[in-house]
Amino acid sequence: MKNVLIAGAGPTGLTLAVDLARRGVPFRVIDRSPAHPTGVRGKGLQPRTLEVFDDLGVIDEILATGSTYPPIRSWAEGEVVWEGRMSEIKEPSAAVPYPNLIMQPQWRTERILRDRLAALGHEVELGVELTGFEQDADGVTAVFGDGGRERFAYLVGADGGRSLVRRRLGVGFAGETFDSERMLVADVRASGLDRSYWHVWGDMATRTLRHSLCPIPGTDVFQFTAPDAEGFPEIVEEVVWRSEYRVNIRMAERFRAGRVFLAGDAAHVHAPAGGQGLNTGVQDAYNLGWKLAADTEELLATYESERMAVAEHVLGLSTRLLREGDLKRDEETQQLNLAYLDSPLSAGPRGGERFGALFEAQRGPHFLLLADTSQRYGEAVRVHPPLPGQEGVILVRPDGYVGYQGEESGLMAYLSGFGIAAPAASSP
Repeated sequence: MKNVLIAGAGPTGLTLAVDLARRGVPFRVIDRSPAHPTGVRGKGLQPRTLEVFDDLGVIDEILATGSTYPPIRSWAEGEVVWEGRMSEIKEPSAAVPYPNLIMQPQWRTERILRDRLAALGHEVELGVELTGFEQDADGVTAVFGDGGRERFAYLVGADGGRSLVRRRLGVGFAGETFDSERMLVADVRASGLDRSYWHVWGDMATRTLRHSLCPIPGTDVFQFTAPDAEGFPEIVEEVVWRSEYRVNIRMAERFRAGRVFLAGDAAHVHAPAGGQGLNTGVQDAYNLGWKLAADTEELLATYESERMAVAEHVLGLSTRLLREGDLKRDEETQQLNLAYLDSPLSAGPRGGERFGALFEAQRGPHFLLLADTSQRYGEAVRVHPPLPGQEGVILVRPDGYVGYQGEESGLMAYLSGFGIAAPAASSP
């Protein structure tokens, strides 16, 4: 029994569903909402997330319908007082094929992922509510709102900051809720504004934001943001969607309990600064998908340690950017430098690093082995000639990080130690 229940069909749940679908792992992905959500909400896709979306087969539509972030135009008393960018537009390279932050409304990101899921023969089950579950050594029994019960091998809670899965596990959600720090976010139509700019009102010198209007690509709306809910300026003609929320900075005390895993906002919620929340959830799912498919305890045990360390770092970053009022986007926010250096899965000089090369060869659900070898490793491992000057063999994990670098004689012990694969007999 390798079936998985994914509770929650936001970007995290959908990323995991697509990954499991392409690996042939049986699953259900459910969402309690009766309809797919609207609203721009999270809009920034970081370069590392774009690499994930390349691997999952959705990058072309993401880029075709999204855009790089426009320059910022700051206003005071009806006059433009400053113009600039959060970051300079960069050209792609072999090591960083998607170097720029891409603006894409969350509703469209989710739709693109759902379309990919449909092409793989699956769909989100709307209006299906998980109300409880029980687990034992062999699996998880899920209980649904209609009274139905179903058995699964694993449950993944991707059900948001108010996660029922996390609460039913009794896992603490350590951190702070800042009642005095509220934000209004809305999708609006506005008159008299150039849609080639992100318009900001406030004091840029002190980084004090009054409100802003950011044009959303492929739509006629702006995303309106303000640090309070007092109302809208006169140029706003229509409010299409709105949400008010308090700043929450929290992280679950565990990301796993037995056969139940937490991912995305169910595991960590962020301040909006730096555009880290959605992207970190996508990375959670990308880390977990191949490990669930392998279905070995040695691999599954690494999910919590790897992702908790990343979440802690990212929470610190987004909190600092919030406190500093910093709009910049740079290497710190791109998530390209995140690594798993201290993971038990990381062996050798480059173990745990993002590989950052041969993206076409990496594309797909396999490991990539860079080696000059006659050994057969089976379908799970694709062999590629070594890079110029490469020392030893390099095994790249399915999520794009170096797992092993060293002598090929030690690779078999590495693979079998995590239950990943066992090499076939050598070629004659």
